[in-house]
Order: sequence, then structure tokens, then C-alpha cells
Amino acid sequence: MSDRTPHTAIPEAVQPASLSDRIQPRPILWVITAVAIAMSLFQMYTAGIEPMGLFYQRSAHLGFILFLAFLIFPITGSSRPRGTVGWLVDAVFLTAAFLSGFYIFYFLDDIIERAGWWSQTDIVMGIIATLAVLEASRRVVGLGMTIIGMIAIAYALAGPRGALPWLGDWMPGILSHRGASVDRLVGQLYLGQEGIFGLPLGVAATYVFMFVLFGAFLEVTGAGKFFIDLAFAATGRKPGGPAKAAVIASAGMGSISGSAIANVVTTGAFTIPLMKKLGYKPKEAGGIEAAASTGGQITPPLMGAGAFLMSEYTNVPYIEIVLVSIFPAMLYLGTVYLFVHLVAMKTGMKGMAAEDLPVVRDVLKAGWQFIVPLVVLVYLLVNNISPTRVGFWAIISVIAVTALRAGFTLLVLDPREGKPLTADRLRASLLNGVRLMGQALELGARNAVAVSVACAVAGIIVGVVGLTGLGLKFSSMMISLSGGNLALALVFVLLASLILGLGLPVTAAYIVLIILVGPALQNDFGVPLLIAHLVVFWYSQDSNVTPPVALAGFAGAAIAGAKPMETSIVAWKYAKGLYLIPAFMVYNPEIIMGGETWYVIWTGIIVIIGLVGLVAAIEGYLFTWMDRLSRVLIVPGVIAIFNPDEVIEAVGALVVFGLLALNWIKGRKARGGRADPA
Repeated sequence: MSDRTPHTAIPEAVQPASLSDRIQPRPILWVITAVAIAMSLFQMYTAGIEPMGLFYQRSAHLGFILFLAFLIFPITGSSRPRGTVGWLVDAVFLTAAFLSGFYIFYFLDDIIERAGWWSQTDIVMGIIATLAVLEASRRVVGLGMTIIGMIAIAYALAGPRGALPWLGDWMPGILSHRGASVDRLVGQLYLGQEGIFGLPLGVAATYVFMFVLFGAFLEVTGAGKFFIDLAFAATGRKPGGPAKAAVIASAGMGSISGSAIANVVTTGAFTIPLMKKLGYKPKEAGGIEAAASTGGQITPPLMGAGAFLMSEYTNVPYIEIVLVSIFPAMLYLGTVYLFVHLVAMKTGMKGMAAEDLPVVRDVLKAGWQFIVPLVVLVYLLVNNISPTRVGFWAIISVIAVTALRAGFTLLVLDPREGKPLTADRLRASLLNGVRLMGQALELGARNAVAVSVACAVAGIIVGVVGLTGLGLKFSSMMISLSGGNLALALVFVLLASLILGLGLPVTAAYIVLIILVGPALQNDFGVPLLIAHLVVFWYSQDSNVTPPVALAGFAGAAIAGAKPMETSIVAWKYAKGLYLIPAFMVYNPEIIMGGETWYVIWTGIIVIIGLVGLVAAIEGYLFTWMDRLSRVLIVPGVIAIFNPDEVIEAVGALVVFGLLALNWIKGRKARGGRADPA
């Protein structure tokens, strides 16, 4: 790396840790490390060497995840040691975690043989597993998810034939059902195919875990540093350079992270202070990073756990979802980029000095190896290899290129600088490689705990929906409330996603919402299946940036030293593409489903015009300051662009384009013919 590289580089290895680690005795930390590494090795083995049957894989995965959850997150919380009573309680839950996975794994053949005629042991084990999942959710994901899971269970038991018949009297007629007994509910949730061990956990136990582990390997080997340095090298000299680097780096980090919050704390730790130094207000710096990091969740080739679930639910190959998501992701990130550019131009910001920035050539020279695994990943996906096996080989490629890079440095580069190869240096290099692998294996398992626990609870909700027919009831309510109006229905989906986002992680919110509203969008409003899923997936991201609970915004505020609510409002403003682009997909499905070439190109052009016009109207600036009348007239033009009627679309696009062109002419005159720097 050149000595011109700025002091913004992240450490070469990120230590896996949690808030509760500081109160854990050292032997327990060793146990956590051992269990996490064992889990990652088990997942690697079943992904690339000896695949397992679905329920063997899922039950073993759940056992590992619950065991880690109860080890990492004590019953006493992250601020107090467990103590004797805490250890006694957690010993019970650790035993429950082991039994939850082991019982299905060991007795699966017997359980299948007596399907529907469950033994008393089956029922007891099902109750234990369900309670363990809910308690793990309370500790790992939060109380909101746990409460929703408990409400779902209570709803299933309500009704004249249920275990809680009196509860049915409190439900509106449209939500009433006959009710389920405890045995029937446990059979559905623990012993059936649509409960805890259903599709959500199945995806988490295969595709999601392997790509989370892939991200962990990239992270500990320094890929985050590479993406951040590359983004700064590309945009640092431009006005508002650190903010633009945040957008690009966050898109890159989206390829190795499964969380918008993780993106914020990784890239934001370096971009936010530089944005503040350059002149952005603290709330703007935190909001920009939050909005950009949310974009990482919808950016191919990795798009968070939801994209893998989408592939399973729609039976659309993952690579096709990746391909159709490229342009919408570019639109979103381009919208955020334009926002930060206009803020920089309005306030007269300058770029960073060249001596404070890395050189692209030097960055690529030092980190080319991080591009190879992404190329391998995309190549294998394009060739229709199973995503689980793709994740396995992508991890192997990270290990291989990292080892080759280390070997080349040790054998060739270091001797040229007067550092000859010695036995001690070779041993130290090998030990460092083993240490990094151990860190990656542990970090991957730790990072998978939250999403897997959320998917297990989502399985409870999905199981209850299937048992009670709640999905059809919810769809009927949605049609009734919207009066058959698609635009109003999309507003309800957006509001529902926001409400769910108050208590659920993004992936869980997507699962619950698509189960409830997906059938109505597809069957009653005629939205194509893939677009319905994409809309719900995109809208499920909004809880990251939308007040009153905007976790990515809060993370950005913490780093920026700004007020959380003000920062979240800025993030919400910059993330407007998150709301408009899915609506455009619905009214212009050709942008996703394809069509005649000229029409697809036209559709792409008008959505770009609409988004640019909207950003300009919100900021009141593009090329130069916009007058109030132009800002007002742009809004109906943008709305017209989202109309499915081609004539109305064209008129709206002409209005917006004409107003922007007039402002460009005005800006050229004001600057004496000079171009506006990008």
C-alpha cells in the first residue's frame, strides 16, 4: 500500500465480539469460540463435501444456533455477570437448545413413521423447542419479535376447538377460526414442514449461513479496508468526496455484510468524521451513511438473507434475482449519490486534498485478491450452481487468494526489501493464517445467530398462518380497506412494513409481510409474483431509515454525535428511492420482467428523469438554485411518470426534463459557461 493511503483504513482483522463478551469468564469465551468454529466447519462440510437431508441440516443448525445464543447472550443481559442463579437458568436453556436440535436429528426416521400420531415425548420436546426459540429471540433479536411470536401462538390456540376457546370471543369475525389444540399446534410448529424447521430456517441453515461466513472471511482478511480505500480513491477529490465515498463503499460492503447497521458501523466509522470535517452537519453525515448503507442490502451480488428467501418462495434462480436487481439498486444508490452531490454544491464544499487520498493503482495492487472471490461467486451463480455450494467455493477462493498473497509477500516481496525468509517468519505467517481462519469461522457463526433465530420465530408465524388461514383473511382485509385501488394497497403495504419494522429485523419483516400480503398483490391486484416479492423486500428495508425507529439512522447518529431522530429524518429523506422505485416496478413491470428493447430503454430513461427531478425539487438545487415555481411543477410531473398510461408518462417526463433543462441553461449562464463539477 502506498504511503499516501489515508488513516481511514480499517484494521486488517475485525475481532468477533459482542457487548456481553466483556462480562464473560475467559473459559466461556473459549467455549463460545469452540462451538462457533465447530458450527462453521459443520456448515462448510455439509455445503461442499457431504450434503445432508433438509431436516437433518435444519435441526443441527438450530441446535448450534440456540446453544450459541444462550452462551453469548446471558439471561442477566450484557451488563451484569450471570451469577449462580443466572447460570442455573441458562443451564436449563442450554440443555433445551441441545435437545431442540438433537431430538429431531436423532429420531427423524421414527418421527416420520408416526407422522400425525405424535408421542407424548414428541409434544414435550416440541414445547421445549418452541420456548427455547422464543427466549433466544428475546435475547438476540428483541422483545418485539418474541411478542409477535407469542401472539401468533395464542391466536392459533384461540377458537371453539382450540386450547384457549375463550380467547376466540375477543377476535373480530373475519379473524375467527376453529382453533387448534396444543398437540396439533406443536405438530405444526416442531414436527411439521411449515413451522420452526420450515423454509425460512432452511434458507438460513444453507444459503444465508454460507454467504454470512463468506462475508466474515472477506472481513477479517481486510476486504472492508479495500472497498473503503477504493471508494475514497475514486471520489475523494470531488465536492463532498467522503459522502460520495460512503455511498460507493457501502454498496461494496453490501457484498460482504448482511446488515445495514453493520455497514454503518464499518464504513461510517471512517466516512462520517471526514464528512463532518468537510462541512456536512453531523445529522447529515450520519443520515447519508445510514441511507447509503441501507442500499447495500439491495445491491447485488449479495442482497441480504431476504434475496435467498425470495428465490425459494418464487422458484426463480438466485442469479436471475441478482440480474434484475442491478438496475434498481443503481437507481437507489444514484439517488443517494445525487442528494449528497447537491448538498455539497449548495454549500460550496471542496474535495479532499490529493495527498490525503489513496491512489487507485496502489489500492488495486494491495487488494486485488478481494475481487477474485466476487468474480468466482458471480461466475458460479451464472452457471446455475447451488447457492450453498457457491458460498462454499467462494470461501475456498478467499482462503486460496489470501494464502497466495501472503506466500508471494513472504517469498518474493519481503526479500526484495531486505527481509529474508526464516523459519520464525514462516511459522509466524502460518500461525497468523490459522488465527485469521479461526476468527472468520467464529465471526461467521456469531453473525448468523440473529438472522437464524429470527427465521426460526418467523417459522412459528408462518406455521400459524398456514394452520389458521390467516393469510387469506389478511388479504381480504387489505382488498376491503384499499377498495381495490392498487396505489392505496401499496401504501398499506408500506405502512405495514414500517410497523413490523418497529419490532422485527428486515428479513423477518419480509417473511411475515409476504406471507400476509403477497397473495393479495399477486392474485387480486395482478402484480407479477417476482415484483410482489421485490416490492415487499424493498419496503421491508425502510425500518432502517424511517423514524421513529430507524436502527441504521440511530447507528449513524451515534458515530456522528448527532440526535438520533434528526439523523433518521435526514436518512429518510435521502432514502426516497426506497419508496418510489418499488412503486415504479409495479406500474412499469417491464423494468423487471423485460419486454421490447425500445420500451425497456424508455422505461429506464423516464425513471431516471423522475428520480433526478424529485431530488432536485426536494433540495431546490440542480446546476444552480431552482425557483419555487419549478420545484412545485416538478412534483406532478414525477407523479405522472409513475402512471401506467404511456401518454401520461411521456407528458410527465417532458415536463420534468424541460424544467431541468431550463435550470441547466440558467446555471450555465450564472457560471459563464463552465460545467457543474460532478
